[in-house]
Formats: sequence, C-alpha cells, structure tokens
Amino acid sequence: SSGINAECPLRPGLKEECKDFIDKIDDFQTIVGGFIDLMDNLSTEVEREKLKAIGARNLLKSMAKQRESQQQQLVGLIHEKKTQLERYRIQLQSLEKTEAEQRDFIDQFILQK
Repeated sequence: SSGINAECPLRPGLKEECKDFIDKIDDFQTIVGGFIDLMDNLSTEVEREKLKAIGARNLLKSMAKQRESQQQQLVGLIHEKKTQLERYRIQLQSLEKTEAEQRDFIDQFILQK
C-alpha cells in the first residue's frame, strides 16, 4: 500500500524537498509580513509628517494674511494722520493770520492813543 508518507520511487528525497520548500515559504511569509509592517509604519510616519507640513503651510498663510491686514491698517492710519496733519496745518495758518490781524489792530490801537 502506497501512503502519502511513502517515498516516491522516481524522486528520492522529495519529502525533504517539500519540507524545505514549505520552510522557505514560511520564511518568505515572515519576511513579507515584516516588510508590510515596516511599510505600514512608514506610511503612518509619512502621513504624520504630511499633516505637520500642511499645518505649517496653513500657519504661514494665516500669518501672511494677518501681516497683509496689519499693513492695510497701517496704510489707512498713515492716510488718516496725513489728513489730520493737513487739517492742523490749515488751522495753524488761520490762527497765524488771526494773530497777525490782532497784532496789527493792537499796534494801531496803541498808536492812536
């Protein structure tokens, strides 16, 4: 009776070859499993770094918008102060003119006495 464990008369040592082959397949599966784990870890790390980069980019965009907004506010403030300065300059000229007229009036009043 020829059982499964019986040696193949045409291929002596076939049982050992099959065992070696199965061992190599197991080793290969272990290596592939380790590789898959490594790739999963790498993928997780890449995703984490990607999110950090996106966060940094968004922060930079936000800072740029904030700086642009501050610049616009400062430009508006400078315009407002220039307008105020021009108003004060006109007011000063008016007051200097009034002062000169009053001095003339006082000088004439004193001369008439």
